[in-house]
Amino acid sequence: MRFLKTRRRRSVAAVAAALSALLPAAGCAGAGAVGGGSGSITVAIVANPQMQDVQKLTPYFERAHPGVHVRYVTLPENVARQKITESVATGGREFDVVMISNYETPMWARNGWLVDLQPYADRTRGYDPGDFIAPIRQSLSYRGDLYSVPFYGESSYLMYRRDLLAAHRLAMPARPTWDQVAALARKLDDPAHRIAGICLRGVPGWGENLAPLNTVINTFGGRWYDLRWNAQLTSPEVTKAVAFYTDLLRTVGEPGAATAGYTECGTDMAQGNAAMWYDATVAAGSLEDPSSSKVVGRIGYAPAPVERTRSSGWLYSWSLAIPRTSRRRDAAWQFLSWATSKEYIRFVGGRLGWSHVPPGSRVSTYRIPRYAEAAAAFAGPTLRAIDGADPAHPTVAPVPYTGVQFLDIPEFQDLGTRVSQQITAVIAGRKSVRAALSQSQQYARTVGRTYQRR
Repeated sequence: MRFLKTRRRRSVAAVAAALSALLPAAGCAGAGAVGGGSGSITVAIVANPQMQDVQKLTPYFERAHPGVHVRYVTLPENVARQKITESVATGGREFDVVMISNYETPMWARNGWLVDLQPYADRTRGYDPGDFIAPIRQSLSYRGDLYSVPFYGESSYLMYRRDLLAAHRLAMPARPTWDQVAALARKLDDPAHRIAGICLRGVPGWGENLAPLNTVINTFGGRWYDLRWNAQLTSPEVTKAVAFYTDLLRTVGEPGAATAGYTECGTDMAQGNAAMWYDATVAAGSLEDPSSSKVVGRIGYAPAPVERTRSSGWLYSWSLAIPRTSRRRDAAWQFLSWATSKEYIRFVGGRLGWSHVPPGSRVSTYRIPRYAEAAAAFAGPTLRAIDGADPAHPTVAPVPYTGVQFLDIPEFQDLGTRVSQQITAVIAGRKSVRAALSQSQQYARTVGRTYQRR
């Protein structure tokens, strides 16, 4: 399967201009390395539980590498995306390491904004880049070389309370459809006991509510563009999918859904305030952690719900990269190779508990007996979800882009954010589906025309 498209090439100047326009709105040296192997490095990361763990363990890294000091800049997801993009696209020197994803990596590599990490990975004893899970590795590569390395990888699936379904004498289908999930959510919704039928992201952001919503659009047969780059956001398929998603949230979703994202839904599910949650596979570790969850051992994991497609789970990786502007590439690689190594995964398990292990990055992780035991409920579903994701063929009809929950075009960061704001307005009751999609169609049409002129 081909996960990356390279036929659409843009000049660095053109991409930088597009990004600049959107921002106000929304161990071993490798070949050709420059910069020292010691000194202070600045690492820009997203504020999520796994990266909080790496910060806790960084003193151990600094003791083993006394010449390297790590300074973190930790930001919420939407803010981190904007700040990191602005810095890298304009040649800023603030960061030596940046946390990006398989959305940015191939585009930024093509533009010459990132250091090729393959020579470093190949020359670092025991690092074993071939151990990275194949779809994740491919999604972070450009022309066969890794330009970022996965801290963790994920797809998406449906997490549900087995005990609540049993109490209602209900059963989760082995491969649920969205219609079946909606029917279950209506039966499980229990406002009197503060249990929402389902939790779904409603807060705006191309990486927030559009992530799950795009998978719904895809499996309902919708698409953003046809093969001629004609915008399709007012098509019957997209309209039906958006109406379904927003109506489900407004009727049996979590309270305050318009301001709820991954973090809020995770808290609701862990505290027993949601019967189901459709989201990233990485969430399972937190749900099965006794220190943070009240529902340990009571969660089931089903494939991402479908309608017209065989699968609908996304493919994503939070990964670490070195901008070309970094002056301390060797020191940066020492940190990268530690934070994404087999040894780090074992270290996290031993120090913080096996539920804290960053999942979905390495095959060897799933061969560790202690982890296999701790992740018995969700390891299999996670690997199957990652393997089953199909970014090259996300929906029913052909499309000119790659990606399940995003489109692999530079403009999507701004376009997706603008459309997501329209969706939140529907969830909040400020707009109708028709009005929101009409405005979204205008945004998409403007972007589509730039590709039609090429």
